[in-house]
Amino acid sequence: MEISVIGTGYVGLVTGTCFAETGITVTCVDIEKTKIDKLNKGITPIYEPGLENMIKRNTEKGRLCFTTSLKDSLIDSEVLFIAVGTPPDENGSADLRHVLSVAKEIGNYLDHYMVIVTKSTVPVGTAKKVMETIRNELQKRNVDIQFDVASNPEFLKEGAAIDDFLKPDRIVIGINSEKAENLMRKLYKPFLLNNHPILFMDIPSAELTKYAANAMLATRISFMNELANLCEIIGADINMVRKGIGTDSRIGNKFIYPGIGYGGSCFPKDVKALISTGEENDYPLEILKAVENVNHNQKSVLYNKIHNHFHGNLRNMTFGIWGLSFKPQTDDMREAPSLVIIEKLLCQGSKIKAYDPVAMNEAKRRFGDRIELVKDQYEALINASALVLVTEWPEFRLPNFKVLGKLLKEKIIFDGRNIYDPAEMKELGFAYYGIGRK
Repeated sequence: MEISVIGTGYVGLVTGTCFAETGITVTCVDIEKTKIDKLNKGITPIYEPGLENMIKRNTEKGRLCFTTSLKDSLIDSEVLFIAVGTPPDENGSADLRHVLSVAKEIGNYLDHYMVIVTKSTVPVGTAKKVMETIRNELQKRNVDIQFDVASNPEFLKEGAAIDDFLKPDRIVIGINSEKAENLMRKLYKPFLLNNHPILFMDIPSAELTKYAANAMLATRISFMNELANLCEIIGADINMVRKGIGTDSRIGNKFIYPGIGYGGSCFPKDVKALISTGEENDYPLEILKAVENVNHNQKSVLYNKIHNHFHGNLRNMTFGIWGLSFKPQTDDMREAPSLVIIEKLLCQGSKIKAYDPVAMNEAKRRFGDRIELVKDQYEALINASALVLVTEWPEFRLPNFKVLGKLLKEKIIFDGRNIYDPAEMKELGFAYYGIGRK
């Protein structure tokens, strides 16, 4: 079976590579020639554990190739995935220009039946727009070629995307014909053999499912962050509260860890887009508006603790930042809390020494020479007034606190992820600030 994937961003590249891993012949398409040239040389444009080796393996076996020609990719394809970016528009809605541009090009070259699948995260009604766009182009060519459009949202977690794709909790597919369903079953047969659940539904429901899933997870995070802030006021410990509710089988322990706000490419964008969809349909989604507002404020919580501890006297002070990416196992800094914290400190005249295991190049691109990027976590603490832990990378979990205490000017830790034990920190002589803890 042969398929095409349009777009070699995070979703497109993982999707194409993982399908190739199951034995399918995949052509990945992108308009950026430089990116395609690098991929053909085995150079991966994104960081995702295990992806680079998988790309090399499948490229060498001839199951995965990269091109800038959408026309050539259509020749033998039975299924085509649209996996281009849908950045938020000014009003928070998803910008569909890239998706519809691809649909138009498909209409220019389509010459046999295939299923066109929206893999990008898109609002309800996008598949209908894709179908109309392709039909308009076919009419201009005076040809009558049958095709179907389907929705197959992705549920990939950055840092665990390969496992998420190859061992999915569920596969959601929105279809409107039996022929399309049969072809999608054929495509996903390797997953069905491993008993991964596949859910066929109408297209609008599939389109909404992705937004609903991310909005629910974002809601859990903001809810816990609100409780954490309350815990500090009333003298409770959010970690105890988390354990108390997480053992309830109706709630569970996923996504109930307090911190300094969610970031990345999905949650912020998808919450905004779902809010926008509600407004477009005259139905304001008040809970999600609150979720977004709480998250916006939470990104300043750690900075506020720093500001209060030093009584606002932050000019010319140096802070060691551990972690820049929005979460571990990725170099993605989109909407990362680190951006807010660092910018606020810089605005106060502070100096920053920062370290992240994989996001240093991205940090250099974003900050330039405004902050000092160092080679390891301990170098970031030399003559710093405090450690500010932003991202919970595994290598930060058990540092040498004796070394840490000697390097810092003052033994102060601002822990944005609650990975250290307050009692232990007190015993070691550190002033310790967590989130929602005594």
